[in-house]
Amino acid sequence: MSKKPFAFWLAAGLLAASAWAAPVWQEGQTYAAGAQVDYQGKTYQALVSHTAYVGANWNPAATATLWKLIGTASPTPTPTAAPTSKPTVAPTVAPTSKPTATPTAVPTVAPTTAPTSRPTVTPSPKPTVAPTVAPTPVATSKPTSAPTVAPTVAPTITPTGTPSGTPCAAAWSATAIYNGGNSASYQNHNYTAKWWTQGNDPTQGGVWVDAGACSNGGNGGVSPPPVATPVPSGPPTLQQAQAREAELTNNDFFRTIKASIRTLANAEVDKVAPGNAANPLNVKRVERVMPEAKWNLYFEIRDPSYTYQRFLQAVAKFPAVCDDYKDGRDADAICKHSLATMFAHFAQETGDHNANLTIPQWRQGLKYLRELGCDETGAGCGYNTECADPVFNKVWTCGKNADGSFKKYFGRGAKQLSYNYNYGPFSQAMNNGDQFVLLNNPDLVASTWLNLASATFFFVYPQPPKPSMLHVIDGTWVPNQVDQVNGAGNNFATTIQIINAECGLGTEKQAAQNRIDYYKQFASDLGWDYSKEQLSCATMKRFDAGSSAAYNIYWEKNWNVGGDNQCQLVSYQTPYNALMAGNYVKCVQDNWGITLK
Repeated sequence: MSKKPFAFWLAAGLLAASAWAAPVWQEGQTYAAGAQVDYQGKTYQALVSHTAYVGANWNPAATATLWKLIGTASPTPTPTAAPTSKPTVAPTVAPTSKPTATPTAVPTVAPTTAPTSRPTVTPSPKPTVAPTVAPTPVATSKPTSAPTVAPTVAPTITPTGTPSGTPCAAAWSATAIYNGGNSASYQNHNYTAKWWTQGNDPTQGGVWVDAGACSNGGNGGVSPPPVATPVPSGPPTLQQAQAREAELTNNDFFRTIKASIRTLANAEVDKVAPGNAANPLNVKRVERVMPEAKWNLYFEIRDPSYTYQRFLQAVAKFPAVCDDYKDGRDADAICKHSLATMFAHFAQETGDHNANLTIPQWRQGLKYLRELGCDETGAGCGYNTECADPVFNKVWTCGKNADGSFKKYFGRGAKQLSYNYNYGPFSQAMNNGDQFVLLNNPDLVASTWLNLASATFFFVYPQPPKPSMLHVIDGTWVPNQVDQVNGAGNNFATTIQIINAECGLGTEKQAAQNRIDYYKQFASDLGWDYSKEQLSCATMKRFDAGSSAAYNIYWEKNWNVGGDNQCQLVSYQTPYNALMAGNYVKCVQDNWGITLK
């Protein structure tokens, strides 16, 4: 073998170095702070250590809080498929609970289909463990006020951009604070903030919407540049933190969602009864649209705990269900549409599905109250292995029995609510922020009106990037171009995608077809005309970060420079839901180890 001169090996080494590429970003991998990856032809560096959970869509281009752009990537080989193993526990920079803990009621898988990756529970089989994590939003159209058109028609949105030659707004500043609607220019493009932000690079999307190219000179009549707010040198006072929470949630999105998830005090809910003249407005509408005789007909073989009175109480708890509308929308029609939608999903998820009965299957719903084979004292059915995890149990602390064993969190109620990380958030919504009511007494979800309130809770709460089913049905949610391309709209088909994602296979899954068949029966009997409504979701894609419903609704520790003793809004799920007042203070105190006074 001939010897090569040193200069040859040096040149070869330099050539190899110039062709080196960072590894391709993959879901399921854990990345340390400072790690570099390639994604879509660009190289990014991790700002903090984290795990890119499968399905979370925490890709570098969409998560400016996790990655920063550092250059253009060299050509790289085709990445291998993301691993399917269970993600590891979130690293120390993550929130105090696993970010995959879903704070919403758990949708159930149809008894006729295999479980999906969503947090689902059937009346008899054991549900899957991994809850769905809301992906980080990219720039999308901001939800608008409720349209006056019929809710079954998906409005068309024509995107508008900044025309060529438009003057640039004031230059973006990393230290300035921008509120929703403020404009800034960066790299010859104008950008508009969707909500409060500080230090987020406009080119990374998320909070910023690219308004198009601009040219130097003037601000073109756009919003004036915001003034940087001095950051307190130490922890804020309690009053300052509460004011900060109000500031960050002071926009149309939060106002609209909070109005739709508002609740009636439990003491008032307990007074609701069929025919009571003092019943709330929305309850009276339900009584008129669906009297008790229809309830008894629709759910003839229901568990005795699912009474008509308890359904009225579940409706009363959420006044937005079958409420009035001040913009001309037909409240009675929307109520019929809503009830037909809810009942079709009831029939699929808790129905007997017995073709041998004389009662048709669409009327076999609410058969199951507690998960089959599960009880308070028997072996198994605990759904409480997370209770032994000191990190996970710190947030949704499990209740204990007299013998020291953990309470059981198996499926209960019309939504077959399961696991402590779902009982806790539901308890907060039902009990003025008190998570321990249901964590300590989980069977209340079966033995009280909460057995049906768990279903109305899921109906009104959004799960970004998915909108709430209520806003899909009543037209408050306005799908953007991305949603329309994915096949979503204001129709029953979209609620199938929301509740269990039984869509997108090209042909109808049996569970989805059941829902459609049941929906037609309920709609016809209630007087809702579905003839012009999209029912099939066979070609519908899942909601993604481009949806108009992809908004940040969780508080997380603010890692940005100048973010000490603060929390920020993020898309992934944390224990601190920004839709519930007071969670900003909890986030600051828990993450920064301080007590606000």
